Amino acid sequence: MNRLLALAMLLTPLSLHAAEFPPPERLPRVPELPNPLVTFDGTPITTAAQWQTQRKPELKRLFEHYMYGRQPAAPPQTFGRVLFEDAHALGGQGVLREMELTFGPPEWPKIYLLIAAPKGQGPFPCFVGANFGGNHLFTDHRKVRLPQSWVPDRYPGVVDHRATDAGRGAQAGVWPLEGIVARGYATATFYCGDVQPDRPDVLEGMRAVWGTSSSKDGDQTATIMTWAWGIQRAIDYLATDHAIDAKRIAVVGHSRLGKTALVAAAFDDRIALAVANQAGCGGSGPSRHHDPKAETVERITRAFPHWFCQNFTAFGPDPARLPFDQHALVALCAPRPVLFTAAADDLWANPAGKFEVLKAATPVYELLGVEGLKAEAMPAPDAPLIGSRLGYWIRRGQHAMSPPDWQTYLDFADKWLK
Repeated sequence: MNRLLALAMLLTPLSLHAAEFPPPERLPRVPELPNPLVTFDGTPITTAAQWQTQRKPELKRLFEHYMYGRQPAAPPQTFGRVLFEDAHALGGQGVLREMELTFGPPEWPKIYLLIAAPKGQGPFPCFVGANFGGNHLFTDHRKVRLPQSWVPDRYPGVVDHRATDAGRGAQAGVWPLEGIVARGYATATFYCGDVQPDRPDVLEGMRAVWGTSSSKDGDQTATIMTWAWGIQRAIDYLATDHAIDAKRIAVVGHSRLGKTALVAAAFDDRIALAVANQAGCGGSGPSRHHDPKAETVERITRAFPHWFCQNFTAFGPDPARLPFDQHALVALCAPRPVLFTAAADDLWANPAGKFEVLKAATPVYELLGVEGLKAEAMPAPDAPLIGSRLGYWIRRGQHAMSPPDWQTYLDFADKWLK
């Protein structure tokens, strides 16, 4: 394919309607969570058809314009090349293989997707998501590729921001491949830095493909949207894999990658279930809140401006001007199941606010003919609410992704995918 044509197709946004939205300072203040069933111009949404044809597309445009930046179009094709396959991996329980995914000209970044699947007759439901430090952290298998791009130095075995063999298997509990496969699920993960390393000021990853210049409308594609786009490219491949059930793909992520998982699900109906693990402000937590212990829009956009588009930064002093909140992102997933998780000691991620987000998304689920959240009050720690299509789990402890969290993800998926 002509490279200029490929770039043009990639950068064509889903919508070209930025001109219809006013600048942030001209938006009205709405102190409470806005009604998700009222359009930007004030029209009530009373039928499922109106939701699908009017409000859902409008909310996507709003999130693109004011928060995450424009979603790039899907490439014409995503190709997979096997790097290795081991049919006797994971304690003999499963098949482990790594794929190199190509979705553009040769010099574009590639995704290195590690897939663990049960042995036997498939296809299997599959959890997919990005990770923070490389696939090698979750297994000591010597053939798993070390990331070649920049890696944050807080991860095991990283020396001068480069992954080394010393990190192999060092975080096996974060993405417990054997435990997932033992429950009858496949799982697929890739290093988020394959698509875009998590630093703002270096021309690398997809930023090097589409450049660093800001959109004149303030809605340039930001890092969280870029990572979500990468998850969607992984799904392009998984949908062709005979071991994977393309109708039972769940997306999962922790913290900033939990935000990413939720955005990926909101913008891609192929995803059957979403898990946002302790995703907090900019993800599962509301922008509007008065909790002094929880992260704010002003704080997150100052610390991590590259995660969001330029327009979102303008809402730091007054999030009440946002024409949506995170319950609308959940509503974009309706009627698909969504699980929010929290940790009792992780007040920065706003556990109580996340529960209110789920409550506020419920009317959209009900409009579409299914139940949303079945509880009025937050469940107690370690008592997961998974019988509800909008699920909630708060465990004791701190900000982390751990085996007990995975047990809850799998229990939730057993309820809604099996």
